[in-house]
Amino acid sequence: MVDQPGDGEYPEHWEADVVLRDGGTAHLRPIHPSDAEAIQTFHAGQSQNSIYMRFFAFKARLSAKELKRFTEVDYKDRVAFVITMRGEIIGIGRYDRLDDPTEAEVAFNIADAHQGRGIGSILLEHLAAAAHENGIQRFSAEVLPENRKMLMVFSDAGYDVKRHFDDGVVSLEFNIDPTEKSRAVMESREHRAEARSVRDLLTPSSVAVIGASRKWGTVGYQLLEHIIEGGFPGKVYAINPEALELAGMLSYGRLTEVPDPVQLAVIAVPYEEVPSVVEDCAAAGVKGLVIASAGFADDGERGLQRQRNLVRQARASGMRVIGPASLGIINTHPEVSLNASMAPALPRRGGLGLFSQSAAIGVSLYAASTRRRLGLSTFLSAGNRADVSGNDIMQYWEDDADTSAVGLYLESIGNPRKFSRIARRLARTKPVIVAKSDTMGLRLPPGHAVRTTQAPGGALDAMLRQSGVIRVETIDQLVDVAQIVSGQPLPAGPGLAIFSNSQALGTVVADSAADHGLSVERLVTGVDLDAGRSVALPALRAALLEALAPADVHAAVAALLPARGLTVDSIAEVLAEASAQAGKPVVAAFTGILDESVYVEGMLGTAGNAVPCYPSPGAAVAALAAVVRYSEWASRDQGHFVEPSGCDPAGARAEIEVLLRDVTGEQLKQLDQAAASSLLGHYGISVLPSAPFDTPDEAVAAAEALGWPVAIKTTDPALRHRLDLGGVRLGIEDAESLRRDVVQMRRALSLYGDPSLEVQSMAPVGQACTFRAIEDPLLGPVISFGLAGDAVNLLDDWSHRVPPLSAADVHDFIRAPRAARKLFGYQGLPAVDVAALEDLAARLAWMKDNHPEIALVEFNPVLCGRAGATILAADVRIGNAAQRTDSARRAMLG
Repeated sequence: MVDQPGDGEYPEHWEADVVLRDGGTAHLRPIHPSDAEAIQTFHAGQSQNSIYMRFFAFKARLSAKELKRFTEVDYKDRVAFVITMRGEIIGIGRYDRLDDPTEAEVAFNIADAHQGRGIGSILLEHLAAAAHENGIQRFSAEVLPENRKMLMVFSDAGYDVKRHFDDGVVSLEFNIDPTEKSRAVMESREHRAEARSVRDLLTPSSVAVIGASRKWGTVGYQLLEHIIEGGFPGKVYAINPEALELAGMLSYGRLTEVPDPVQLAVIAVPYEEVPSVVEDCAAAGVKGLVIASAGFADDGERGLQRQRNLVRQARASGMRVIGPASLGIINTHPEVSLNASMAPALPRRGGLGLFSQSAAIGVSLYAASTRRRLGLSTFLSAGNRADVSGNDIMQYWEDDADTSAVGLYLESIGNPRKFSRIARRLARTKPVIVAKSDTMGLRLPPGHAVRTTQAPGGALDAMLRQSGVIRVETIDQLVDVAQIVSGQPLPAGPGLAIFSNSQALGTVVADSAADHGLSVERLVTGVDLDAGRSVALPALRAALLEALAPADVHAAVAALLPARGLTVDSIAEVLAEASAQAGKPVVAAFTGILDESVYVEGMLGTAGNAVPCYPSPGAAVAALAAVVRYSEWASRDQGHFVEPSGCDPAGARAEIEVLLRDVTGEQLKQLDQAAASSLLGHYGISVLPSAPFDTPDEAVAAAEALGWPVAIKTTDPALRHRLDLGGVRLGIEDAESLRRDVVQMRRALSLYGDPSLEVQSMAPVGQACTFRAIEDPLLGPVISFGLAGDAVNLLDDWSHRVPPLSAADVHDFIRAPRAARKLFGYQGLPAVDVAALEDLAARLAWMKDNHPEIALVEFNPVLCGRAGATILAADVRIGNAAQRTDSARRAMLG
């Protein structure tokens, strides 16, 4: 926080850039006392009707007293936000806490010229989030019955609004805790707004190339040439102050000289000229910018600051930014035919959408897809990803009928929680392939503090898997998978038929398929391709259709050596025909072909009748296996997000607020046993009680209170689970045995500095497990599960998930560790109560998702027996919560 003029501290994290309903952008921030003059100007610009709707009376001007009250707030009991565009206030929202400290009255005022853009809904979301931070639970409002627009803001927000009519005014009241419905409403609005903003970028009616050049080979020359040669049907303008004519058209010195509206500006000027160009674009009403210029985040800290200023400048004027250092954008739809990129030609049309964060990788991705003859719907190179991100274009792709599958290369994920949410929704209908190197970092967006806990290494990949993403390592692997999902039917299961004209090759492919988790149901190695075209091709077709017919065969791999008299394309056509007729995917690998003029990879065959082909059977099998796993995920009922019964989030929140009163900065507070048990109890989680002691008599007294038999153990974290080192003694039946064991245990532990001891009732025997939950700076809540002991301590055999969790997520979470086989009966041992572990996982995930203040929870051990699971020890730590990157308010990350 930083000090601002006013009565209190100004929370920096409340500032946000937002996308409006029509795809434009604006800036939201808390009000300042210095806004008084701007508020008066805003008020003077409102119609009499709007002023009456807000104040229930007409006011030509606001008094000095009113301006002081409206602009000087304490950011706790009284909060006000303004939304600005091009420096002018276009919307105001505020709340004032009432006599009941859990309730506040809320009010809005939207500029006449900007009504209908969703500003009221955005203000309500941000006010609710701020109020939630300040301990407010309910909003109330008074609205005139004829103010239908404002009534709709409340009724459409997804809250359970209670209303009554009294003395000519509609009084509203509602709880502001996020609900499943309110979250769904927010996500739907966010989706429509962000999809619209990207659609405006990819389907412009007019384009201006600023920095267009007649010098062959320059970026400005190529961008202008590619737009014209790609057949873009809209108006194209060349902007260059030093040229009168470019590409056979009149050139303009500045964008402001263009007589007609320009929707998209493609900028290729030196970085020092970009701010003035963006200013011209704002003055001309441009909606979006594609910035090819380098010299921003790619130029160290000084360039990063230039980039931040650039984004702030563009968003404040309602414009989205692709880049800087962008390779450009492509849209192959015939009515658009836009190649505003460095790609030499508009690619063939198809169903694959591509996104690259890196310009260099974007070139490789475009080249690989072109070489493989893959048809594209759209392509977007985000460059430095200063604004438009993979999240944004996934919002667009979800609605785009021309896109059937998507591929993204990511160097970083600025908002993984939002990525997970969007990708999960998109992957239900369209395959999502993500190439991400193992060294890819998660960069914290500017303005976010680093938390003291960090997610384990496998958490990000776990998040991708639970979101249904097809995770690959390289660009080639991305295109391998894309060949299948962009044009082939999805396999209904893992059953596989393998075809080959070599017994040895077919056996090797079968072994590879088994290693990838596929089930080889048919192995056909007697395929004769040397009998001549008229005989071999019909025989191949018949044999393939026969093998694909059984219900347990879901796909086929054809691994073929060169054949006399048959071309690769002729064989590929037969494979494609059989695949289409059977409605099952077929992939091919042509090995041993030395003629470099013969294509052996890509979509081979004729137009509309092609099959995915690979240079090696291993690549074909690996790609098909990845698609099988995705298909199984997509066809599975994921269930609803789990909200266990008997939970009291409001009670837990109130208790946390009290516990945090003496916590400052990034300090973490470890809760004692009583406080931890009380907090966990709000989520139906109980811990087997224990009692510390100093003397044997105190131990006996505690055992009598807890109930025999008991165990004694040290509280030392390194020894408390180590039976072999004398840190635990179990099954003590009576007082005499307990006294004796206390003395012996103290003697044994004296080697470790005489740690303190505690006594605890014996829990039912079972498998020892461990749960852990932390708050990560970007991923937010992360929960982990493993079998206690060597499995997690030495082998790092954890499973990880990022809440919220669906029923399917909880099911997979408990079964993901390699050692989880021990839960289901192992070497003659009985199976344990896995349902109890799933219930505990669901409660822990729900608690962690609701309370970012809970920095760490560890249950170790949890004994799971044949009936129930018992937590023997719980470590709970809380701290002042940092803002999650995907909170209950819409905001664009910088």
